Amino acid sequence: METPQLENITRTRKLRANRTLWSNTPHIKVAAQSRICADNVDVLIVGAGIGGALMALALAKRNMKILVVDRRGPAKGSTLASTAMIQHEIDVPLHRLTTMIGQDKARRAWQRSAKAVETLITLVDSLGIDCRLERKKSLYLSGNAYGARALRLEADARQTAGISARFLKSACLRDEFGLSRTAAIESDVSAAANPAQLTAGLWHKVQDDGVSLVADTEITDIRSVGEWNAVATSNGEIIQARHVVFCTGYEFLDAVADQGHRMVSTWALATKPHHPRPDWLKNHVVWEASDPYLYFRSTMDGRLIVGGEDEESDTAFADPSKLKSKSKTLRAKLSALLDVEIGEPDYLWAAPFGTTADGLPIIGAVPGFNNVYAVMGYGGNGITYSQIAAEIVSSAILGHRDPDSELFAFR
Repeated sequence: METPQLENITRTRKLRANRTLWSNTPHIKVAAQSRICADNVDVLIVGAGIGGALMALALAKRNMKILVVDRRGPAKGSTLASTAMIQHEIDVPLHRLTTMIGQDKARRAWQRSAKAVETLITLVDSLGIDCRLERKKSLYLSGNAYGARALRLEADARQTAGISARFLKSACLRDEFGLSRTAAIESDVSAAANPAQLTAGLWHKVQDDGVSLVADTEITDIRSVGEWNAVATSNGEIIQARHVVFCTGYEFLDAVADQGHRMVSTWALATKPHHPRPDWLKNHVVWEASDPYLYFRSTMDGRLIVGGEDEESDTAFADPSKLKSKSKTLRAKLSALLDVEIGEPDYLWAAPFGTTADGLPIIGAVPGFNNVYAVMGYGGNGITYSQIAAEIVSSAILGHRDPDSELFAFR
């Protein structure tokens, strides 16, 4: 049975403003072809960022012909704007998510997120990817959205679900970290990395495994006919693909772009190396239960990376005046919290991202099409959710059902 045709496949967005910290780091170049050589493939992956790389890795060495195309090139979109705080913590707290989708589903979503972080850490180590990945603890501070009482409920909910959570009262938080908040939760399952080096390392690996990668190619049209998809490109090629996976980050598949999510602008900065910082920050990533919220971490060379001040807008990030004012606010907030003067940043950048009401991504088959999948709505957990998406979609393509697929399906 012939299904409807998709035109203007994905929405073209500006994915970041200004030069990010990762833009000029070493070992991030990935060779890509300029033309498509195969017109018949088992899997076509659209998008060459971290999501596409993890998807390709999950499907490589499966005796399938895999082609990846990107309208820009590998790791040239949203991946470069990531602050790469690789967290298991979902934007919606577990105790709050429980009231939204039920206890069983909420626990499974959080447990799956924690498992994904551990998988990523193991994966990077086993593949020998040099991306400055460090295992970190997470410190979640009380704020204007959730205070001490809510964080106590949250810690209890996590512990009951078997997820690491140490509740800190204000006195303990002050004694151990020198922070003046009413409460905090310390967790073990987080990490940090250079996202550009991570993505490039993954592409080098899958290219060695026979995956083809083509840059500067846009998908302009797709039609599902039976179990196959006829896909047209901006260069005039027609690709026959048994499966198509859209890993296009925040450039959503147009057919489902307005379903269940909203667009947000965010801002970030990185200080100069060897910036003054408390010793404990070397081993932690930090975020707060506030709206707008602040999040920050440090790097191996002693930079502070701080972000936040989100606005519900898909265009505000591109405003140069906001970049300047948001940077000033971020520095002031971090300075007040750490009691450390934050110097002029080396890098300032901003980007849009998509988020959902329940904080869970949208992963799965596109309604009305055969063997067409999309992943979207990652919020602040792009790298973690990309790993979950790779697991769920690759299982479907290989003929298996992931036990958690319904948690993230189109809804």
